[in-house]
Amino acid sequence: MVYNFSAGPAVLPREVLQQAADEMLDWHGSGMSVMEMSHRGREYMSIIEAALADVRELFAIPSNYKVLFLQGGAIAENAIIPMNLAALRSPAGKREAGVADYIDTGSWSTKSIKEAARYCRVNVAASSAPQKFAAIPPRAEWKLSSDAAYVHICTNETIDGVEYQFIPDVTADTNGAPLVADMSSHILSREVDVSKYGVIYGGAQKNIGPAGLTLVIVREDLLGHALPFCPSAFDWKIVADNDSMYNTPPTYAIYIAGLVFQWLKRQGGVAAMEQRNIAKANLLYGYLDSTEFYSNRIAHDCRSRMNVPFFLRDESLNDSFLASAKERGLLQLKGHKSVGGMRASIYNAMPIEGVQALVDYLRDFEAKHG
Repeated sequence: MVYNFSAGPAVLPREVLQQAADEMLDWHGSGMSVMEMSHRGREYMSIIEAALADVRELFAIPSNYKVLFLQGGAIAENAIIPMNLAALRSPAGKREAGVADYIDTGSWSTKSIKEAARYCRVNVAASSAPQKFAAIPPRAEWKLSSDAAYVHICTNETIDGVEYQFIPDVTADTNGAPLVADMSSHILSREVDVSKYGVIYGGAQKNIGPAGLTLVIVREDLLGHALPFCPSAFDWKIVADNDSMYNTPPTYAIYIAGLVFQWLKRQGGVAAMEQRNIAKANLLYGYLDSTEFYSNRIAHDCRSRMNVPFFLRDESLNDSFLASAKERGLLQLKGHKSVGGMRASIYNAMPIEGVQALVDYLRDFEAKHG
């Protein structure tokens, strides 16, 4: 058995892949592959409408929020967000970029900050860089702007392994500015109160489907504020007014995402999936904490359930560890080049049997080399 611990593009549910394979040449007797369908045809419209309905159900999305299917991944959204929101507090009748507050908790937050600075003034309200991104800065230390258009956080840092275990309060923690969250690498892995956020976004390639699709959930009052130079295809109001059909959407990626949404519902929904993810994370962290041969350097109160970085005490064994893991069918365990060490990504589609196989291997490798 092979278990894929890739951080993304990541493992998909086996039964979703099997269904897609079965339907590849002929979707439901249409005589067409989904890849070949007109995105405005009756067949495809039924696919996207079902996907939208299912994601709204899974997320319990309030009626005053729009769900958008976009392209370009979270990196593109790092630019699209300020282009749509940075003018929120402009004087009446003007569309001028103001200031946005960002909380810096890791590699992806840092990328978001750098990109947003191309379109608006960015205030880094707090950063855990001095702690090597091993924790989330205490909320009491956030130095927010008095007039920020929005406050941006990355709720799970894929590379650094830090996850918010709380939701910042709009009154106490953001000075009333809407909260914008990059949830790319833990989206649909845990229950979320959407009403606490102005915008939730994420690339699909972790827990939703293949790369190429971006999910954006945006409160309706935040539409219609795009800066004049924002491309039409990235203006959220235009996209929302056209039901994500202003231009040709990533049709096949949406189809696969729809199959994943149906799979999640069969598993019991997000609440049931969260309990599985807690069990998987506890199993892996439990072993890592039981030995000095391996270490995880993230503060316990903000450890990621999805992305678990860890290090061997003797890093000269790294190559041997990875080679032996591959022989055991445990793939993609090498850590990101900016961090080093190892990383196990245990997204929704990773069964607990895969995590147990990894723990068994960790124990065996330690017995041999410890």
